[in-house]
Amino acid sequence: MAGAQGVSVMKLIAQGEHESLDFKQTISSAAKIAKTLSAFANHKGGRLLVGVNDNRAISGVRSEDEIYMLELAAAFYCKPEVLLTIHPHLVSGKTVLEVIVPEASQKPVYAKDEAGKWWVYIRVKDQSLLASKVVVDVLRNESKQEGVLIRYTHHEESLLKYLGQHQRITLKQLCKLLNISRWRAQKMLVNLVSAGVLRNHTTEKSEFFTLSSFEKNQLT
Repeated sequence: MAGAQGVSVMKLIAQGEHESLDFKQTISSAAKIAKTLSAFANHKGGRLLVGVNDNRAISGVRSEDEIYMLELAAAFYCKPEVLLTIHPHLVSGKTVLEVIVPEASQKPVYAKDEAGKWWVYIRVKDQSLLASKVVVDVLRNESKQEGVLIRYTHHEESLLKYLGQHQRITLKQLCKLLNISRWRAQKMLVNLVSAGVLRNHTTEKSEFFTLSSFEKNQLT
């Protein structure tokens, strides 16, 4: 059984880190690992392999200590609580924990930092990044599972026309384009992203918006 488990883990390791897989050599802080749990739960779920280095080398862990830290993070450093499934695997004589993080039914999932403040994280490629106000509200709309009614005023029409001629737009550019407040621009973007008209793109340094593939086809 351990051999079969080891093969399964090796296949996961061979994939490398991506939007639904993350490697951790060890877990030293409940607050730090809560960021990753929040990001996976706010995405489509994911897996953590604990006891694996970033370069895919197997270091192994002391499973009791790591499981305690994971359960602490999921229960007390995530809001709402994230319900983890943890499987220990024996690989090359070392213990690797496979931690399955389900997609949250109630979003957004917040993570508490070491200062006691709550933040929302999202998964972008192989990174867990801080979510913007727009993304937090989009996640909130997603949990409501209700349709979004959009009134196409001249503001929406101007934005779609702009994006028909330009590849992307930022929140700041939208405020300037329409001469509206930041709050109003954010609300507009939340509605359009929630309705699938726009796509949000988050990086470590910036956030921008593009037309969805469907909307591009409608305009061409």
